[in-house]
Amino acid sequence: MITIIAAAAENNALGKDNDLVWHLPDDFKRFKELTSGHHIIMGRKTFESLPKALPNRTHIIITRKEDYKAVGNCIVAHSLETALKASVSDPQPFIIGGGEIYKQAMDIADKIELTRVHATVEADTFFPEIDPQEWELTAQEHHLKDDRHKYSFSYLTYIRKK
Repeated sequence: MITIIAAAAENNALGKDNDLVWHLPDDFKRFKELTSGHHIIMGRKTFESLPKALPNRTHIIITRKEDYKAVGNCIVAHSLETALKASVSDPQPFIIGGGEIYKQAMDIADKIELTRVHATVEADTFFPEIDPQEWELTAQEHHLKDDRHKYSFSYLTYIRKK
């Protein structure tokens, strides 16, 4: 099962200048819980935006740079197809971004774990539209803003319709 995991604003904004535009500790915690022990597939810019490789996950970095070298628990791939082949031993690899990788993955993913941030923010990277003809919302959980979360947000789980 190929799962896309993302946090996107109401206007599908993901980030700006290769960084997130919000800080949601509970979402980070959920991301860690869901992806730990799995392969995480991402574009090179997404990987380079991380402070370091994330523990207990195999990183698969998609890049067009033929000479790109990754360190540690990382695999370099030159296409989404190659990245998925490299994660064949994982029953649920996660696609974690960025915008272009999400776009490519929408036709092949089985599940979307989306944190919908209830705000409209300025961004330069966006999540693709979720087509209700192709995806069924199967779970949702709402979180109000508080002293640790500037925005309210909802966890939304979508499954591809058969």
